[in-house]
Amino acid sequence: MSILQLADGVVIGLGEPVDDATFTLTEKPTDDRRAVTVESVQDTLDLLRERCGKWPQTAAVCDDVLRSIDPDGPTRSGVITESLAYSTLQSGSEFARWLAERGPKTVPQLPDPVLATRDGDTLRVVFNRPQRHNAFSTDARAALLEALEVARLDPSVTEVVLTGNGPSFGSGGDLAEFGSFDDPAGAHLARTRHSPALVLAELTERLGPRCRAEVHGLVLGSGLEMASFCGHVTAHPDAVFGLPELELGLIPGAGGCVSITRRIGRWRTAYLVLTGRRIDAVTALRWGLVDAVSS
Repeated sequence: MSILQLADGVVIGLGEPVDDATFTLTEKPTDDRRAVTVESVQDTLDLLRERCGKWPQTAAVCDDVLRSIDPDGPTRSGVITESLAYSTLQSGSEFARWLAERGPKTVPQLPDPVLATRDGDTLRVVFNRPQRHNAFSTDARAALLEALEVARLDPSVTEVVLTGNGPSFGSGGDLAEFGSFDDPAGAHLARTRHSPALVLAELTERLGPRCRAEVHGLVLGSGLEMASFCGHVTAHPDAVFGLPELELGLIPGAGGCVSITRRIGRWRTAYLVLTGRRIDAVTALRWGLVDAVSS
């Protein structure tokens, strides 16, 4: 067993799982969620060196946040911790570099970004931006909150189903919108005062597995973060899961540092962020990121 430091505070274990490491890499099969089985430890270390070298501040902040959040603690305090760190990175040089490389963009205005239908005691909430793989936007957040408030305030709703139209459940935040708000403090207040994560967590506390997500295609970034708050997640066999935020100079900002950590632990959450690698539905089931894979 050995360890290797790749960035400030980011320590990778090699071989046997190390509790204090950011995560441990091994080429042996393991169910220990402190460790991740990879085809090549050396190739993964090379990838991590490259990514942590390019985004050292973001990698360090990610590690700090995941270590600071108690997955068994209150959702709100974890979401606030995550959001404050996210706002800090929005003011940082690594996010600014990504924005400069991306260049100016225009956010497409698409009608009805979220659809909600009531069938008896069941509320079905559907992401409806299929042209953009249901990339999550400010107007989608507002529409999602409006739909979820129906279930939160109406005790006769005893089941909530979250799904998506088109080829993907949700591909993460709409990148064309990133950088359009130049007030990180205001963005923090918006994320925490108007948070789908907090409402989904509240619904899951009341409904348990009857607050459920059915995911398919791309399940990335905020899409994965919100689905993970649900009491039960069913994945189509074609689903792929990942957290691509590091490449933007950011960390998960839709509650994923809480919801995903609760499901798979901080170690494998850090692995997904720092490597940027995606996992398939079978791996997601084995890790506990989803609860079932549909036939």
